[in-house]
Amino acid sequence: MNQDCFAADGRFFQALVKRSKECPYGDFHTLFKQGEFPKGLHVIRDGEASLMMLSRSERIIASFRAGPGSVLGLPAVVGLVPYTLSAIVRKGSSVGFVELEVFNDLLREDPSLYPSVLSLLASEVRAARSSLVGAREGASQISCKEFQSFKELR
Repeated sequence: MNQDCFAADGRFFQALVKRSKECPYGDFHTLFKQGEFPKGLHVIRDGEASLMMLSRSERIIASFRAGPGSVLGLPAVVGLVPYTLSAIVRKGSSVGFVELEVFNDLLREDPSLYPSVLSLLASEVRAARSSLVGAREGASQISCKEFQSFKELR
């Protein structure tokens, strides 16, 4: 999955940023873990996050990057299902958090944002499908240092 698949359109992203709380994270802070129930969305204002899917034996099956303008956790929040990926924010990144109820209120207040939500979900689905080939070939875009940091946080 390339980082563009997490990038929201400007209007949707700004609406989320406006309602987000700034989160002061340090180097390699875990935003959410695969299997956890969602509490909200993370918006990458500046910097980068690494996302990964692990097998039961904690082997990286797939890894992705998300840059500025990205919205993380949308499929889990919309579906009210556990996260299918884990996300770690990189040092120096600026991240906002939008609580689940705040996100739901936003969509009730401005239903014209629904097409943006669906577009971003569709983008993630298309990218996930295309990444299946890379996952089968053992492709990984995450550094060993990031993986070790992730394992220590688990």
